Order: sequence, then C-alpha cells, then structure tokens
Amino acid sequence: MGLFDGMLGNASRIDAAKIQQEFQQILAPGEAVEHAYQLIRDYFVFTNKRFVLVDKQGLTGSKVEYHSIPYKSITHFSIETAGTFDLDAELKIWISGTPAPIQKQFNKKLSIYEVQSVLASYVLKA
Repeated sequence: MGLFDGMLGNASRIDAAKIQQEFQQILAPGEAVEHAYQLIRDYFVFTNKRFVLVDKQGLTGSKVEYHSIPYKSITHFSIETAGTFDLDAELKIWISGTPAPIQKQFNKKLSIYEVQSVLASYVLKA
C-alpha cells in the first residue's frame, strides 16, 4: 500500500496468515482469519466467525482496541463502486442497534466485489 493511499484512507489487502499469528490471543478455538485489509495503522479482519475492527491508538500504536462484531449483528451492507472521477469504492456496514454505518474506503487496486462477496457469505449464513 502506498503512503498516499493510506493518507487518503484507502484500504488495501494484507496477508491473512500474518494477522492469524498476531490475533492468536484473541481468536476463539477453531476461529481462523480469512481476509484482512489495512488503513494506515488500523485494519479490519474477516474471520470465519466475526468481523473485527482493529484501532491502533497513540503515537506508537502500542495501545490497540479490538472491536468484534458477530456476523449475525450485521443488519445490512452496501457497496459503492469507484467511478471515473471518484477513484474510491466504499463499503458501508450497518450493525443492529446503531443508526450510523461503519464506512471503509477502498482504492481501485482492491476489488470491492471481493470484499462484498466475503461479507455476504458470512452474513447470509448467520
């Protein structure tokens, strides 16, 4: 991921195996990281059981908040594809009991359709 993409808040794919190792302390038995995307220092992760938002805080990023969202709590989601002049695609996820969606931006290098497909596969079986 380029620094310019990160500064604009665009997400890019990161290696799920790397995140699997980093998440060992917070994963449930039988839980596996399947997809992960990074926004500068923060990232979000799709496991086979939940959606996890990771917020690295402070100057050093040593303080970390893990926000776990069970797939069954996702009420609906939408994608907006990138256009000719709008270079970013957007994913919005609504959580039950929360009026505002979680929003994430993706650059054209990453397929928003892939992310939507992963999310749909988990939400639809929850």
